[in-house]
Amino acid sequence: MPVRERARDLISRLTLDEKISQLSNNASAIPRLGVPYYQWWSEALHGLAAFEGVETGISFDGVVKAATSFPQIILTASSFDAHLWYRIAKVIGTEGRAMYNEGQATGLTFWAPNINIFRDPRWGRGQETPGEDPLLTAKYATSFVRGLQGDSFEGGALKDGHLQASACCKHFTAYDLESWKGYERFTFNAQVTKRDLADTYQPSFKGCVEEGKASGLMCAYNLVNGVPNCVDYDLLTKTARGEWGFDGYITSDCDAVSLLFRKQHYAKSDEEAVADALKAGMDVGCGPYLGNYAKSAVLKGIISESDIDKALENLFTVRMRLGLFNGPPSGTYGKLGRADVCAPEHQELALEAARQGIVLLKNERKLLPLSKAKKGTLAVIGPNAKIYNTLLGNYAGPPCSTISPLQGLMSYVEDVKFEQGCGIVNGSSVDEKRAVELAKSADHVVLVMGSNQLQEAEYIDRVDLVLPGKQQSLIMSVAEAAKKPVVLVLLCGGPIDVSFAKNEPKIGSILWAGYPGQAGGRAIAEIIFGDYNPGGRLTMTWYPQDFVKIPMIDMRMRADPSSGFPGRTYRFYKGEKVFEFGYGLSYTTYSYKIDFVGFDMKASSSTSNLGYISIQELGSGWCEKARFLVRVSVKNKGKMAGKHPVLLFLKRTQYSGGIGSPMKQLIGFQPVRINAKEKASVEFSVSPCEHFSSANEDGEMVIELGDASLVVGDEEHPFRINL
Repeated sequence: MPVRERARDLISRLTLDEKISQLSNNASAIPRLGVPYYQWWSEALHGLAAFEGVETGISFDGVVKAATSFPQIILTASSFDAHLWYRIAKVIGTEGRAMYNEGQATGLTFWAPNINIFRDPRWGRGQETPGEDPLLTAKYATSFVRGLQGDSFEGGALKDGHLQASACCKHFTAYDLESWKGYERFTFNAQVTKRDLADTYQPSFKGCVEEGKASGLMCAYNLVNGVPNCVDYDLLTKTARGEWGFDGYITSDCDAVSLLFRKQHYAKSDEEAVADALKAGMDVGCGPYLGNYAKSAVLKGIISESDIDKALENLFTVRMRLGLFNGPPSGTYGKLGRADVCAPEHQELALEAARQGIVLLKNERKLLPLSKAKKGTLAVIGPNAKIYNTLLGNYAGPPCSTISPLQGLMSYVEDVKFEQGCGIVNGSSVDEKRAVELAKSADHVVLVMGSNQLQEAEYIDRVDLVLPGKQQSLIMSVAEAAKKPVVLVLLCGGPIDVSFAKNEPKIGSILWAGYPGQAGGRAIAEIIFGDYNPGGRLTMTWYPQDFVKIPMIDMRMRADPSSGFPGRTYRFYKGEKVFEFGYGLSYTTYSYKIDFVGFDMKASSSTSNLGYISIQELGSGWCEKARFLVRVSVKNKGKMAGKHPVLLFLKRTQYSGGIGSPMKQLIGFQPVRINAKEKASVEFSVSPCEHFSSANEDGEMVIELGDASLVVGDEEHPFRINL
């Protein structure tokens, strides 16, 4: 029978107490019907994870002790490779199913990906996201969900008719603050315009549902314009289920429902809080709160048993789609086991993801790559050079293996000497003297600096954008003493104002390595010594320290000259930048030529022929149907092969603000591998309706008429949008 009919049949056999026992993340077993215990809460942000002292669905207390740990998402996204994202998620889903088959998982519903927009550089959880661009984040969501759930990348049928695992897009919606100057995520009331909600905060969730076909959503702690997300009927039911066609379950963030009454004072009692959430469209609560108060809410007549049944239908349908009521695991997913966790090909993919994401920010006089001759001495200095956990970022489980930056570099040079320089990342105690003496004696110096989870993480927003502690002083002292310009490696999730290093000749190269996962140390070393040509490009703006004057609670995206508000993200920010969105160097150079722009998708002309787009001439139904082709040739002008993400932007030629269109917006991206001195052709399919639109004040997506350009690198193709 169809799974919803099966779910309704099961629900009809339950007592009220049994129904209520299913409303919390740790859903009780119902022995008389053979319904097993189920844990809805499992984590898989960039690999399977478990937390000490907290019960989730995954346990490493068994024959499987570790899982593949991929780079933190902000680094993985820098590859601009949607197929890579899909492959990573597919591995994570495979390992999750294998753990379930081995008896080390009590759930297959994973609360990932995090697809909130990295709106403010201080946000501690920005590292968990793909960055600041809505289109990029929506594409990431689609790729990750399809991979984890077992769909094919091309959108094909699910294997064996059911899900490999269940993905849950979070945190719905406009969530991007932990704790800042007395404001906390639990009670923060985000004031968001209809315009910003429509074209910044919601597109990633829409993509997750419509294109990714996610089976889970998580409503966020915060309020939006006075309404808590978990009781917003318009958000959960009208928008997600109604407009987008969401077919799955909705969970609260942990203990979010209790906040409605106890901290947010939105509900008048515990029972009303439970009722408000269930009636809005939420199905299960993380924590015991729904289990504690749902029955009294029914007895008081605040909710009916049918309200609970509606939630249970969504919950049991997902469990049945996972095949968990079909007897012992069988078919493709049933064969997975311990050999499929930490498999060699999975670990190789973790290394590949780190290689592709690392961004070269500076390379004066081609300091990098260093010579691979093992002669000479290398000084490695910095608090992040020898520490393993820093590589993993947050929401990380035990990795299969870990290679620190120091270990990676030692595989290339026989004579490597190490000084930590400062005791901890944010420490005030700095042993500059020993670090300086070491730098003086070495042929080359690599500094491994940056941040860690004590500076930026869940619960923790940064207060500034500079390097923690006395790191800057240490870097400058070492650079002054070194024989040659030094290499600076940054491990961090959020952007850091390193203007001092960018402008200092004695700091020859800067590498941003994010939190690169279990193989991060090897990837860093391979890039420094030229065994891999870096190609990553930033997915977030790197702001100057002065940006911290902007209140973090200001949710506006667009600049407001009248108040001096500079705007946020590359789409609207009008201030100075340390590094811009899409920036990234390589050991080679690339040039672009826009060969063709037109509606003839089979055209082979070498001349761009589309100079204007007339909305009227596109005819009825144009919004859904009209697409045109942009063909770009890319040449590798250097001496080294490389993988290069090609980014296509729409740019307003004379930006006037108009309806509030972005100054510039990403409308397509594709990575391409090109050998030295060779060319490659990249094609983009562009929809005027989808890619040229932005929101007006009423939150309606409209296209601003006038002059614009298609931009790839320094190549532009001007055109005009007419009625």
